[in-house]
Amino acid sequence: MLANPIVWLAAGAIGIVIVALMLRASSRRSEAQLSATRQEMQASLATQLQAVTGQLNHVMQSVTQQLGQVRTELQTGVAASGQLASEAQREVSKQLKSSTDALVEMSQKVGQIQQTSQDLSKATQTLQSVLGGAKTRGSLGEIALESMLSDGLPQSAYSTQYRFGSTGAIVDAVVHHGDRLLCVDSKFPLDAYRRLADDSDEARRDFCTAVRKHADAIAEKYILQDERTLDYALMFVPSESIYYELLMSTDAKHGRLEEYCRGIHVLPVSPNTFFAILSAVAISLQGQQIEENAKHLLAELAGVTKQFENFADVYDKLGTHLRNAQKSYEDADGKMTRVRNSLEQMSQGALPDSAPKILESAATE
Repeated sequence: MLANPIVWLAAGAIGIVIVALMLRASSRRSEAQLSATRQEMQASLATQLQAVTGQLNHVMQSVTQQLGQVRTELQTGVAASGQLASEAQREVSKQLKSSTDALVEMSQKVGQIQQTSQDLSKATQTLQSVLGGAKTRGSLGEIALESMLSDGLPQSAYSTQYRFGSTGAIVDAVVHHGDRLLCVDSKFPLDAYRRLADDSDEARRDFCTAVRKHADAIAEKYILQDERTLDYALMFVPSESIYYELLMSTDAKHGRLEEYCRGIHVLPVSPNTFFAILSAVAISLQGQQIEENAKHLLAELAGVTKQFENFADVYDKLGTHLRNAQKSYEDADGKMTRVRNSLEQMSQGALPDSAPKILESAATE
């Protein structure tokens, strides 16, 4: 009976020893497995850290390259815009200088023409009492007319002894006004004027009749629509005194002589009034030249405007690229910050729940 308790105690002790040995063996296997698991996790973290570092380097290189391209395009656009502005400014300055020089030159010529007109008027008054032949007086009027034309207009703006192709008539001079012609006749009937010295009504009637016939002949021969003439012609009177008599003469049948001439589109002009007309024509020609220069300038400005619009398009695209690059940089910076924080936590032995998502997102981008 006593042996049985001893046996049971011995068996219990042996059981306890066996359980203790089993527990110790199990504890050693758990520590080995835990150590292996820790080593595998550290190896995996090192691999993931290396992959994330590679992705971050790639993203930073891409952003740096895009920013370099954007900087180059911006510098090129700014340089091209500055060059276009400089060229436009030089062209405008050139055109303005040319116009100013032309106006100064025209003003000088106007003064010279005025002086020439005054001298010519005095000379004709002196010579009209000496020259008696009709042919000689006609030549004097042509010479005076040609002298004023050469002093007042460029050679290309007028022609002398111009022949009409449709009628064969020859006019003393034509002034070119665009594609139209202004005819000028210098064959004034001076004989009728000389007879006014008799101070008789008959001489006055003869003077009015001669002037009317001469004006009718000018209107018939030199106002020709088919020849591209203007609707009026000029009757050049080579003396201010003769022109004054024409203005003051009145015909009982046809009224004032000057109004009759204007009624048939023939305008009497003295040296002074003809000078004024030449000045207006010269200004008109200068205006046409300025208009032509302005058209060229406007065309060049249109080209500059088009180039500026192209630059504006490039500039807008550049701004879009810069905004996209900035957004990409901000996104990458935010992700890099999150990855850096996760790496710092993992380096301290902690594995945050968001680490796999961050690593996967960085690897995908």
